[in-house]
Amino acid sequence: MIQRIQTLYLLVVALLMSLTLFMPIASFSVGGETYELTAFTLRCGEASQTTVWMGIMLSLAAALPLVNIFLFKRRVLQIRLCAVEIVLLIGSLVMIGLYYWLTSRIFEGLTIEHRQFGWAAPMPLVSLILAYLASRAIFKDEMLVRSLDRIR
Repeated sequence: MIQRIQTLYLLVVALLMSLTLFMPIASFSVGGETYELTAFTLRCGEASQTTVWMGIMLSLAAALPLVNIFLFKRRVLQIRLCAVEIVLLIGSLVMIGLYYWLTSRIFEGLTIEHRQFGWAAPMPLVSLILAYLASRAIFKDEMLVRSLDRIR
């Protein structure tokens, strides 16, 4: 199970998405106050606004690769779950971009002194590439097993 390359890809995807849950995705400086966008909140000091849908999507994108690893005997289901993971990762990227854009629109009347993505923002993109590579490797394994069944 661990010796398969797709298992390593899926482990890295799960690790990166777990880090995304706990690291800041973006930060904004408006009027001397720093706002921080994380997976579940947009907060400034004690005040916070919930971003629960993005958090749920990122949580699912972190948990699904771990489930997928233990389904190593059911390769067709693994391929389908990789496709679901890819859709979740694309949705996560869209939601990160949407919250980043909407947050900058909230402060439209104010001057935004500093606005930047955090370390967690590109992690879904890297995970997307790795999930695609895992899907390809699982498909190659399935084709190999089918060709060996034909020989018998």
